[in-house]
Amino acid sequence: MSEYNRLSAVEMRRMLGAGEMSAVDLLTDCIAAIDAENLRVNAVVTRCFDHARQQALACDVARANGAPCGPLHGLPVLIKDLMDTAGLRTTYGSRCFSDHVPDSDALIVERLKAAGAIVLGKTNTPEFGAGANTRNLVFGATGNPFDPALTSGGSSGGSAAALACDMAPLATGSDLGGSLRIPASFCSVVGMRPTPGVVASRSYVSGFSPLWCDGPMARTVEDVALMLSAIAGWDAADPLSSPATGFDFAVFDNGDAATDPVQLCVGFSTDLGVAAVDDAIRDVFAQRLPVLSQCFGASTPIDIDLSETTEVFKILRATSMAASYGALVAQKAGDIGPNVLSNVRDAERYSLLDAARANAAHTRIYRRFQALFDEIDVLICPATAVTPFPLEQNHPDTINGAPLDGYFAWVAITSALSLTGCPVVTLPCGLDHAGMPFGIQLVGRPHGDLALLKTAYRLEKALVQQGLGRVVPPL
Repeated sequence: MSEYNRLSAVEMRRMLGAGEMSAVDLLTDCIAAIDAENLRVNAVVTRCFDHARQQALACDVARANGAPCGPLHGLPVLIKDLMDTAGLRTTYGSRCFSDHVPDSDALIVERLKAAGAIVLGKTNTPEFGAGANTRNLVFGATGNPFDPALTSGGSSGGSAAALACDMAPLATGSDLGGSLRIPASFCSVVGMRPTPGVVASRSYVSGFSPLWCDGPMARTVEDVALMLSAIAGWDAADPLSSPATGFDFAVFDNGDAATDPVQLCVGFSTDLGVAAVDDAIRDVFAQRLPVLSQCFGASTPIDIDLSETTEVFKILRATSMAASYGALVAQKAGDIGPNVLSNVRDAERYSLLDAARANAAHTRIYRRFQALFDEIDVLICPATAVTPFPLEQNHPDTINGAPLDGYFAWVAITSALSLTGCPVVTLPCGLDHAGMPFGIQLVGRPHGDLALLKTAYRLEKALVQQGLGRVVPPL
């Protein structure tokens, strides 16, 4: 095996364009990595290797004939099993759809293919993405590449684990309350929750809700930016997208002084004034602060109270989940798992007055949070509240000995940020107290996605130089 699969996506694309590597050889190495590692972690749950080989050969022929090549020409990509893929099984992690084969692609898949990417397979997810531990009754659980007995996070845990194992250079993720950011942190890869609407979608039933968000996952910030260049942009079917949200990788100028951390003021928060954070994780974050601070021109602790987000997120999430899956629960409750059921049952307990108050509070939270950027340029906080926990645990029951309310309570450090409308990049930041991956969230201004990526790129390089960058699992 030539191990082309271990290269960055940007380097892969350069070599493919220059004829220094064939798409067939790259695909062969990615398939070999899946064959070698997937039994251990269960990240890729549906394969389409034969079709991918045909596509790779077509890419090589097209390049040899001088045909135009897209920005992702010949790059293998893995698709989260929440996203429709034409002719390829898409189960959403649910027994209700265990044999479902869509007729068409989700918009994000359509755009990846149009950019020249080659779909290699589907990655595991909890049922309908409900939960931050990737396990379901169709495919079982996805283990963490650093310790398969522990969770990879969720709901994009399959994508994160596959990336960590070099099964593909790019993978799709989606994020409601941290579903993209938590697994990126647990598996030491990079994930981005863009500003809602930057990556348009035709799939979400609650299209006007800014909580649901598709995004790119990769192993470096530059690779995330490359992928975002292909999937971002306006679409008439998405109420939140606009022509102003398009993204062009060609302007990803890494020498931009305005986004250099040494020119910026960073704010730090350990818990956003809302999240229960394990004391050991607090200590790890505190240990990282001197290194992070010295990367920026100025730094300051941020005293913010986002405690209101707990109930607001619970109501808005329940409303959206009921809109999406309420009818299915009414028909097939016996086939639906407890996480989805609890969401729909929550919605049945809320009134229109509760929803009205939650929407008003959401607006207050958004406006109050934006005021932070009058004082700072970027906010940094931990990406997770705990170290990865055992696979058989649906979720942590306690943090620091205090009981938690519901399966989602432990993700407040990410779900609170979902209500702010801000883009968030999750960066690897070394290992935690338990020797497992530790990640941080970089939060920028709404629609400042490009600027945030440029800053994250510089910070990523600085962390690598300090020995606190991405960690590779034992493969």
